[in-house]
Amino acid sequence: MRKNARWLAIFICVFACTLVNCQVKTGLEVLKERDFDILKGKRVGLITNQTGIDKNFYSIVDILRSKEGINLVAIFAPEHGFLGGVQGDISDSIESKTKIPVYSLYGSTRTIPDEKLKDIDVIVFDIQDIGSRSYTYISTMKLAMEQAAKSQKEFVVLDRPNPVNGIIVDGPVLESRFISFIGTAEIPYVHGMTIGELALYFNSELKINCNLTVVPMKGWKRTMAWNDTGLVWVPTSPHIPESDTPLYYPITGVIGELSIVSVGVGYTLPFKIIGAPWIDAEKFSGELNKKNLPGVVFHPFYFKPYYGIYKDRFCAGARIIVRDAVNYKPFATGLAIMEVLLRLYPEEFNFSQKKNKDRILTFDKACGTDAIRIKLNSGEDFSSIESWYSSQIQDFIKKREKYLLY
Repeated sequence: MRKNARWLAIFICVFACTLVNCQVKTGLEVLKERDFDILKGKRVGLITNQTGIDKNFYSIVDILRSKEGINLVAIFAPEHGFLGGVQGDISDSIESKTKIPVYSLYGSTRTIPDEKLKDIDVIVFDIQDIGSRSYTYISTMKLAMEQAAKSQKEFVVLDRPNPVNGIIVDGPVLESRFISFIGTAEIPYVHGMTIGELALYFNSELKINCNLTVVPMKGWKRTMAWNDTGLVWVPTSPHIPESDTPLYYPITGVIGELSIVSVGVGYTLPFKIIGAPWIDAEKFSGELNKKNLPGVVFHPFYFKPYYGIYKDRFCAGARIIVRDAVNYKPFATGLAIMEVLLRLYPEEFNFSQKKNKDRILTFDKACGTDAIRIKLNSGEDFSSIESWYSSQIQDFIKKREKYLLY
C-alpha cells in the first residue's frame, strides 16, 4: 500500500511539472545530471534536512548513498532537526535506514566540531532557505563555511530558489554589534539572494575564504514566485508550512519576537495574521488600509490560538493579504503594523524594558539594530524609518551584484 501511494505521489508530481513546464532544476538536480562529478572518490559530510529532496521526493541522503564512488560518512542537522518538526535544541542521533550518524548543529554546539571533520573531505549543504536574515539556516551555513576554511575542507552548496523572489530587498542592514544566530551577517532583513549567492557573498565579503563551490540552478529567474518554479514546497520548519508563508514571515516575524500580539503562530495561519484580545479588528484593519501600503491589504479577522500566546483566548485583529509579491515591502509593512499598534494601544503594545527585557533584546537582534525600536518609540512613522534604511539597502544592492548567479 505504501509503495503504491509513493508511486502515485511521484506520478502526480511529474504530471504537475509537465503542466507548468517544470522550469527550475535545483542544484541537486543539476549535480545529478553531472553524475555528482565533484563528489566522486570523496568522503562526504552532508548538511541537510527534510527539504533536501529531488523532484521525485527522494532524499539527497538516499541519492548519495546509492552512488558508487561517494562515501557519505556523516549528516549534520540544522534547527528543527534532520527530519524537521522539532522545536528547541536537537540531539545527535542515527539515521534509521542507513545507520549514518546525524550530528546536531542546533544544540550544545552550532558548528561542526573538529573531531567530526577528521574523516570528511567535503561538506555539502543542501537546505531550502526562506529569504529572511533571521531564519537560522543561513547562520548554520556560515558557521559551517568558517569551520571548512579552518579545517581546509571543500564546501559545496547546492542552490535552491529564494521563495520570496530575487527582487525584493527590504529592512535595515544588520549592525555588527547585533550579530547573533538570528542575524549572522551585515545584510538587510530581506536580502533577495539565493542560498548559493549568499554563500558566495559570505565567503568573500566576510573573508571566510573557504574552498567553495556553488552548483547553480537551471531555469530560475529573479522575478519567480515559488509557484512559478514547478517545484513542490516542503515545509522548511513547523511554522513555514506553505509556499507563500515566506512572503509573510518578514512582515510579522520580528513583531512575534515581542510576544505581545499573536502573529498566527499557534493558529492555522502562522505569520499571516496579527491579533490580540484587546484589538478592535475593524478599527485596526481600517487604520492599516488607510496607509495604502504597496501590494498588501488588511481584512478584519477573528481567531482563537490552539497554543502559544493567547492560547484558547478569543483574539481579534487583521489578516494580511499579499496581492503583489514583487512590489510589496515586507519589512516596511511590519513597521506600519507596529506604528498603528503603538498609536491605538499604547498601554498593551509598547517597548517597555521593565516588562519584557529579554524579548526586547531578541527583537533588536532580529531587527539587526536597536534603531527600529528607538525610532518607533519616539513616534517616527514607518515611511520615515524606511527612508532611513533605504540608503543602506542601495549600498548593499551594489555590493551584492558580483555574487548574483541569475
